[in-house]
Amino acid sequence: MLWTPEPEGASFTQTDTWRVLRIMGEFVEGFEELAELEPAVTLFGSARVGTDDPAYEAAIEVGRLLGEAGFTIITGGGPGLMEAGNRGAREAKAPSVGLSIELPFELEANPYLDMSIEFRYFFIRKTMLVKYAQAFVIFPGGLGTMDELFEALTLIQTGKVRNFPVILFGSKYWRGLLEWLRETVVEDGKATSAALDLITLTDSPIEMRDLILDSVQHQSRSTKREERAREETRKALGKKGSAPRHPEP
Repeated sequence: MLWTPEPEGASFTQTDTWRVLRIMGEFVEGFEELAELEPAVTLFGSARVGTDDPAYEAAIEVGRLLGEAGFTIITGGGPGLMEAGNRGAREAKAPSVGLSIELPFELEANPYLDMSIEFRYFFIRKTMLVKYAQAFVIFPGGLGTMDELFEALTLIQTGKVRNFPVILFGSKYWRGLLEWLRETVVEDGKATSAALDLITLTDSPIEMRDLILDSVQHQSRSTKREERAREETRKALGKKGSAPRHPEP
């Protein structure tokens, strides 16, 4: 890679070195703030949805039901459907977290947050939204929501994160996208049908909660089995590798 020197007289805060330090700082802050969270569900959706929209009420209900089930609710921290999810968490007295992003057009953090962290870099924010979630809930949204949906699917498909539920809420909104993926992308060999099997579509907040609870319980059982298998392997290797000890001369 060709190295290009910084312009003479450039402020240190405008250099790539400074950007690396700022990136590190954002990662450290995010990890420190979120490390102690209880099991969480990340909810995505449009900021351009009013309180009179049926999807807003549905997002409140989803946040409330998941909060009552013991989950922290994480959103992008903004208005619209993000606000609704955090509002539902607040009604359930569950932790409500917003991970916002600096944008040229300022979106104020919604008033239903117990914890709010602002990021400059999208890729750091997306890392935090994924890392601490046991499930993704995707409400109707625009390009940002689509980006987060496909990011989650790609990470699961490639084995970079554990397979967890990716649930689309609103069949009327999402059906066209799913049909295009099946009939064009999969049919043309650009993706596999197994990738689409990672997605669940629902219109029911209760069904969504139950799907997530079932998945988390299954993951817990799988983790316990894996831990037992590792422990048994360690014991077996310990016995196999042990040798009688001779007294010191």
